[in-house]
Amino acid sequence: MDLCRLQKTLSKVHISMTTLLGPVLVVVTDLAARLLGHSLFRRHFPLLLSSTVLFGPALSPWVSKHSIFANKNHYLYRLFLRSCWGWTCIFTGSFLFLLTFSIRPSLILSLRHLSRLAATGLLWSLCRHLLSLLLDASGSCYEPLRSPPGGQGGPGGGLGPGVMGKDRLLLFREGQGKAACLRAGLIWRGPEVSEDTLVLFLCCLVLTEEMAVFRPCLALLRPLAAPLRLLFLFCVALLALWLFLLLSLLAHFPQFTSQLLGGAVGFLTWKGLYQGWYRLGPSWYCPGLPGEGLLVSTDDGQDKRRLNMNLYHCNK
Repeated sequence: MDLCRLQKTLSKVHISMTTLLGPVLVVVTDLAARLLGHSLFRRHFPLLLSSTVLFGPALSPWVSKHSIFANKNHYLYRLFLRSCWGWTCIFTGSFLFLLTFSIRPSLILSLRHLSRLAATGLLWSLCRHLLSLLLDASGSCYEPLRSPPGGQGGPGGGLGPGVMGKDRLLLFREGQGKAACLRAGLIWRGPEVSEDTLVLFLCCLVLTEEMAVFRPCLALLRPLAAPLRLLFLFCVALLALWLFLLLSLLAHFPQFTSQLLGGAVGFLTWKGLYQGWYRLGPSWYCPGLPGEGLLVSTDDGQDKRRLNMNLYHCNK
Protein backbone atom coordinates (compact mmCIF):
# COMPACT_ATOMS: atom_id res chain seq x y z
CA MET A 1 0.00 0.00 0.00
CA ASP A 2 2.80 2.39 0.89
CA LEU A 3 4.53 1.73 -2.39
CA CYS A 4 1.32 2.34 -4.31
CA ARG A 5 0.72 5.61 -2.51
CA LEU A 6 4.32 6.68 -3.09
CA GLN A 7 4.02 5.88 -6.78
CA LYS A 8 0.79 7.87 -7.07
CA THR A 9 2.34 10.80 -5.21
CA LEU A 10 5.41 10.80 -7.45
CA SER A 11 3.19 10.60 -10.51
CA LYS A 12 1.17 13.62 -9.35
CA VAL A 13 4.37 15.56 -8.61
CA HIS A 14 5.72 14.70 -12.05
CA ILE A 15 2.52 15.85 -13.75
CA SER A 16 2.49 19.07 -11.71
CA MET A 17 6.14 19.83 -12.47
CA THR A 18 5.60 19.14 -16.15
CA THR A 19 2.55 21.38 -16.23
CA LEU A 20 4.37 24.21 -14.45
CA LEU A 21 7.84 23.97 -16.01
CA GLY A 22 6.75 23.07 -19.54
CA PRO A 23 5.58 26.57 -20.50
CA VAL A 24 8.61 28.12 -18.79
CA LEU A 25 10.92 25.87 -20.81
CA VAL A 26 9.18 26.82 -24.03
CA VAL A 27 9.37 30.57 -23.31
CA VAL A 28 13.03 30.50 -22.27
CA THR A 29 14.15 28.40 -25.24
CA ASP A 30 12.16 30.58 -27.65
CA LEU A 31 13.80 33.76 -26.32
CA ALA A 32 17.28 32.24 -26.39
CA ALA A 33 16.76 30.88 -29.91
CA ARG A 34 15.56 34.26 -31.18
CA LEU A 35 18.61 35.98 -29.70
CA LEU A 36 21.22 33.49 -30.92
CA GLY A 37 19.62 33.18 -34.35
CA HIS A 38 19.13 36.91 -34.95
CA SER A 39 21.21 38.29 -37.80
CA LEU A 40 22.44 41.26 -35.74
CA PHE A 41 23.72 38.98 -32.98
CA ARG A 42 25.37 36.64 -35.49
CA ARG A 43 27.02 39.53 -37.28
CA HIS A 44 28.35 41.36 -34.22
CA PHE A 45 29.14 38.55 -31.77
CA PRO A 46 32.69 37.96 -33.17
CA LEU A 47 33.33 41.70 -32.82
CA LEU A 48 32.03 41.63 -29.24
CA LEU A 49 34.26 38.65 -28.45
CA SER A 50 37.29 40.35 -30.01
CA SER A 51 36.61 43.50 -27.99
CA THR A 52 36.46 41.38 -24.83
CA VAL A 53 39.91 39.94 -25.55
CA LEU A 54 41.26 43.37 -26.45
CA PHE A 55 39.96 45.29 -23.44
CA GLY A 56 39.49 42.50 -20.88
CA PRO A 57 43.00 42.84 -19.36
CA ALA A 58 42.16 46.48 -18.55
CA LEU A 59 39.83 45.16 -15.82
CA SER A 60 42.80 43.76 -13.90
CA PRO A 61 43.23 46.75 -11.50
CA TRP A 62 39.57 46.48 -10.45
CA VAL A 63 39.40 42.77 -9.62
CA SER A 64 40.28 41.39 -6.24
CA LYS A 65 43.56 39.51 -5.97
CA HIS A 66 41.99 37.43 -3.19
CA SER A 67 39.05 36.24 -5.31
CA ILE A 68 38.61 32.51 -5.75
CA PHE A 69 38.91 33.08 -9.50
CA ALA A 70 42.40 34.54 -9.03
CA ASN A 71 43.55 30.98 -8.29
CA LYS A 72 44.11 28.91 -11.43
CA ASN A 73 43.71 25.75 -9.37
CA HIS A 74 40.06 26.65 -8.71
CA TYR A 75 37.72 23.77 -9.51
CA LEU A 76 36.01 25.70 -12.33
CA TYR A 77 39.33 26.05 -14.13
CA ARG A 78 40.37 22.47 -13.42
CA LEU A 79 37.01 20.95 -14.34
CA PHE A 80 36.07 22.98 -17.40
CA LEU A 81 39.00 24.95 -18.77
CA ARG A 82 41.38 22.02 -19.21
CA SER A 83 38.72 20.06 -21.12
CA CYS A 84 36.91 22.99 -22.74
CA TRP A 85 36.75 21.44 -26.22
CA GLY A 86 35.57 18.12 -24.80
CA TRP A 87 32.62 19.72 -22.99
CA THR A 88 31.74 21.68 -26.13
CA CYS A 89 31.78 18.52 -28.26
CA ILE A 90 29.65 16.56 -25.78
CA PHE A 91 26.84 19.12 -25.45
CA THR A 92 26.93 20.50 -29.00
CA GLY A 93 27.24 17.03 -30.52
CA SER A 94 24.28 15.74 -28.50
CA PHE A 95 22.20 18.74 -29.51
CA LEU A 96 23.10 18.41 -33.19
CA PHE A 97 22.42 14.68 -33.29
CA LEU A 98 19.04 14.97 -31.57
CA LEU A 99 18.00 17.96 -33.70
CA THR A 100 18.95 16.44 -37.04
CA PHE A 101 17.61 13.00 -36.20
CA SER A 102 14.29 14.40 -34.95
CA ILE A 103 13.81 16.33 -38.21
CA ARG A 104 15.16 13.69 -40.57
CA PRO A 105 15.86 10.23 -39.13
CA SER A 106 18.97 9.73 -41.24
CA LEU A 107 22.14 8.53 -39.56
CA ILE A 108 24.29 9.67 -42.48
CA LEU A 109 22.88 13.20 -42.30
CA SER A 110 23.43 13.33 -38.53
CA LEU A 111 27.01 12.12 -38.89
CA ARG A 112 27.65 14.68 -41.61
CA HIS A 113 26.61 17.50 -39.30
CA LEU A 114 28.64 16.00 -36.46
CA SER A 115 31.68 15.87 -38.74
CA ARG A 116 31.93 19.68 -38.49
CA LEU A 117 32.92 19.27 -34.84
CA ALA A 118 35.45 16.60 -35.77
CA ALA A 119 36.96 18.82 -38.49
CA THR A 120 37.11 21.81 -36.13
CA GLY A 121 38.73 19.72 -33.41
CA LEU A 122 41.28 18.33 -35.87
CA LEU A 123 42.19 21.81 -37.09
CA TRP A 124 42.49 23.05 -33.50
CA SER A 125 44.86 20.18 -32.70
CA LEU A 126 46.95 21.00 -35.78
CA CYS A 127 47.08 24.67 -34.74
CA ARG A 128 48.29 23.68 -31.28
CA HIS A 129 51.00 21.46 -32.76
CA LEU A 130 52.17 24.13 -35.22
CA LEU A 131 52.17 26.78 -32.51
CA SER A 132 54.22 24.50 -30.28
CA LEU A 133 56.80 24.03 -33.06
CA LEU A 134 56.95 27.77 -33.76
CA LEU A 135 57.32 28.66 -30.08
CA ASP A 136 60.06 26.07 -29.63
CA ALA A 137 61.92 27.52 -32.62
CA SER A 138 61.57 31.15 -31.52
CA GLY A 139 62.25 30.79 -27.78
CA SER A 140 65.24 29.84 -25.64
CA CYS A 141 65.77 27.81 -22.49
CA TYR A 142 67.95 29.05 -19.64
CA GLU A 143 69.24 27.50 -16.44
CA PRO A 144 69.41 29.88 -13.46
CA LEU A 145 72.81 30.00 -11.78
CA ARG A 146 74.11 31.77 -8.73
CA SER A 147 76.37 34.67 -9.57
CA PRO A 148 79.94 33.81 -8.61
CA PRO A 149 81.88 36.02 -6.17
CA GLY A 150 82.99 39.26 -7.69
CA GLY A 151 80.21 39.18 -10.29
CA GLN A 152 82.27 37.05 -12.72
CA GLY A 153 80.40 34.84 -15.13
CA GLY A 154 78.76 34.81 -18.49
CA PRO A 155 80.68 34.47 -21.71
CA GLY A 156 84.07 35.31 -20.19
CA GLY A 157 83.65 33.84 -16.75
CA GLY A 158 84.13 30.16 -17.43
CA LEU A 159 80.48 29.21 -17.10
CA GLY A 160 79.67 29.02 -20.76
CA PRO A 161 77.37 31.28 -22.79
CA GLY A 162 74.83 33.06 -20.63
CA VAL A 163 72.87 36.23 -20.01
CA MET A 164 72.20 38.23 -16.92
CA GLY A 165 68.73 38.13 -15.44
CA LYS A 166 67.38 40.71 -13.01
CA ASP A 167 69.36 39.30 -10.10
CA ARG A 168 71.00 36.11 -11.32
CA LEU A 169 72.96 34.60 -14.17
CA LEU A 170 71.09 32.52 -16.73
CA LEU A 171 73.00 29.81 -18.55
CA PHE A 172 71.73 29.07 -22.06
CA ARG A 173 70.63 25.45 -22.62
CA GLU A 174 70.58 24.52 -26.28
CA GLY A 175 68.29 21.99 -27.93
CA GLN A 176 65.39 21.98 -25.44
CA GLY A 177 61.80 22.77 -26.28
CA LYS A 178 59.45 24.73 -24.09
CA ALA A 179 57.69 21.73 -22.54
CA ALA A 180 60.94 19.94 -21.68
CA CYS A 181 62.47 23.16 -20.39
CA LEU A 182 59.62 23.91 -17.99
CA ARG A 183 59.39 20.27 -16.96
CA ALA A 184 63.03 20.39 -15.90
CA GLY A 185 62.39 23.47 -13.75
CA LEU A 186 64.30 25.80 -16.06
CA ILE A 187 63.37 29.22 -17.41
CA TRP A 188 61.81 29.68 -20.86
CA ARG A 189 61.96 33.00 -22.63
CA GLY A 190 60.23 33.65 -25.90
CA PRO A 191 56.88 34.61 -27.48
CA GLU A 192 53.73 33.08 -26.01
CA VAL A 193 50.29 32.25 -27.39
CA SER A 194 47.53 31.71 -24.81
CA GLU A 195 45.98 28.32 -25.57
CA ASP A 196 43.24 28.98 -22.98
CA THR A 197 42.15 32.13 -24.81
CA LEU A 198 42.38 30.33 -28.15
CA VAL A 199 40.14 27.41 -27.20
CA LEU A 200 37.60 29.56 -25.29
CA PHE A 201 37.36 32.00 -28.20
CA LEU A 202 36.90 29.16 -30.69
CA CYS A 203 34.36 27.28 -28.54
CA CYS A 204 32.20 30.39 -28.13
CA LEU A 205 32.08 30.96 -31.88
CA VAL A 206 31.39 27.29 -32.64
CA LEU A 207 28.52 27.22 -30.12
CA THR A 208 26.86 30.30 -31.59
CA GLU A 209 27.17 28.90 -35.13
CA GLU A 210 25.73 25.50 -34.28
CA MET A 211 22.90 26.77 -32.06
CA ALA A 212 21.73 29.47 -34.48
CA VAL A 213 19.95 26.85 -36.61
CA PHE A 214 17.55 26.17 -33.76
CA ARG A 215 15.61 29.37 -34.50
CA PRO A 216 14.37 28.50 -38.03
CA CYS A 217 13.73 24.90 -36.98
CA LEU A 218 11.75 26.15 -34.00
CA ALA A 219 9.62 28.37 -36.23
CA LEU A 220 8.72 25.59 -38.64
CA LEU A 221 8.68 22.39 -36.61
CA ARG A 222 6.58 23.04 -33.50
CA PRO A 223 6.16 21.37 -31.12
CA LEU A 224 9.68 20.24 -30.26
CA ALA A 225 10.40 17.64 -27.61
CA ALA A 226 11.43 18.77 -24.13
CA PRO A 227 14.78 16.88 -24.20
CA LEU A 228 15.83 18.83 -27.29
CA ARG A 229 14.90 22.12 -25.63
CA LEU A 230 16.81 21.13 -22.49
CA LEU A 231 19.92 20.28 -24.52
CA PHE A 232 19.65 23.65 -26.23
CA LEU A 233 19.52 25.38 -22.83
CA PHE A 234 22.53 23.37 -21.66
CA CYS A 235 24.43 24.66 -24.69
CA VAL A 236 23.34 28.21 -23.89
CA ALA A 237 24.54 27.76 -20.29
CA LEU A 238 27.84 26.37 -21.59
CA LEU A 239 28.27 29.42 -23.82
CA ALA A 240 27.65 31.70 -20.83
CA LEU A 241 30.21 29.73 -18.79
CA TRP A 242 32.87 30.01 -21.51
CA LEU A 243 32.29 33.77 -21.73
CA PHE A 244 32.60 34.08 -17.95
CA LEU A 245 35.81 32.01 -17.85
CA LEU A 246 37.29 34.02 -20.72
CA LEU A 247 36.56 37.31 -18.99
CA SER A 248 37.84 35.93 -15.69
CA LEU A 249 41.12 34.82 -17.27
CA LEU A 250 41.60 38.15 -18.99
CA ALA A 251 40.95 40.10 -15.80
CA HIS A 252 42.80 37.95 -13.25
CA PHE A 253 45.71 36.73 -15.41
CA PRO A 254 46.39 39.55 -17.89
CA GLN A 255 48.92 38.65 -20.57
CA PHE A 256 47.95 41.07 -23.30
CA THR A 257 50.18 39.93 -26.17
CA SER A 258 49.76 36.17 -25.71
CA GLN A 259 46.00 36.43 -25.11
CA LEU A 260 45.59 38.70 -28.14
CA LEU A 261 47.49 36.20 -30.28
CA GLY A 262 45.38 33.33 -28.91
CA GLY A 263 42.17 35.19 -29.73
CA ALA A 264 43.45 36.00 -33.22
CA VAL A 265 44.29 32.34 -33.95
CA GLY A 266 40.84 31.27 -32.66
CA PHE A 267 39.13 33.88 -34.83
CA LEU A 268 41.07 32.88 -37.95
CA THR A 269 40.26 29.22 -37.34
CA TRP A 270 36.53 29.98 -37.12
CA LYS A 271 36.74 32.32 -40.12
CA GLY A 272 38.45 29.73 -42.29
CA LEU A 273 35.94 27.01 -41.39
CA TYR A 274 32.49 28.58 -41.01
CA GLN A 275 33.04 31.55 -43.33
CA GLY A 276 35.17 29.65 -45.81
CA TRP A 277 35.33 25.87 -46.18
CA TYR A 278 31.84 24.99 -44.86
CA ARG A 279 30.24 27.45 -47.31
CA LEU A 280 31.26 25.23 -50.23
CA GLY A 281 28.15 23.14 -49.56
CA PRO A 282 27.59 19.52 -48.51
CA SER A 283 29.80 17.08 -50.40
CA TRP A 284 32.24 14.25 -49.77
CA TYR A 285 34.95 16.76 -48.83
CA CYS A 286 32.80 19.33 -46.98
CA PRO A 287 30.16 18.86 -44.22
CA GLY A 288 28.36 22.07 -45.16
CA LEU A 289 26.94 24.80 -42.96
CA PRO A 290 24.75 24.14 -39.89
CA GLY A 291 21.20 23.25 -40.89
CA GLU A 292 21.85 22.42 -44.55
CA GLY A 293 19.83 19.45 -45.77
CA LEU A 294 17.52 19.15 -42.76
CA LEU A 295 14.32 19.48 -44.83
CA VAL A 296 14.39 17.95 -48.29
CA SER A 297 10.98 16.36 -48.86
CA THR A 298 7.67 18.13 -48.23
CA ASP A 299 4.29 18.15 -49.92
CA ASP A 300 4.54 21.43 -51.81
CA GLY A 301 8.13 22.50 -51.14
CA GLN A 302 7.11 25.62 -49.22
CA ASP A 303 8.59 24.46 -45.92
CA LYS A 304 11.84 23.57 -47.66
CA ARG A 305 12.11 27.00 -49.31
CA ARG A 306 11.20 28.83 -46.11
CA LEU A 307 13.69 26.88 -44.01
CA ASN A 308 16.48 27.27 -46.54
CA MET A 309 15.78 31.01 -46.74
CA ASN A 310 15.87 31.31 -42.95
CA LEU A 311 19.11 29.34 -42.84
CA TYR A 312 20.56 31.57 -45.55
CA HIS A 313 19.81 34.73 -43.54
CA CYS A 314 20.99 32.96 -40.39
CA ASN A 315 24.35 32.04 -41.91
CA LYS A 316 25.01 35.38 -43.60
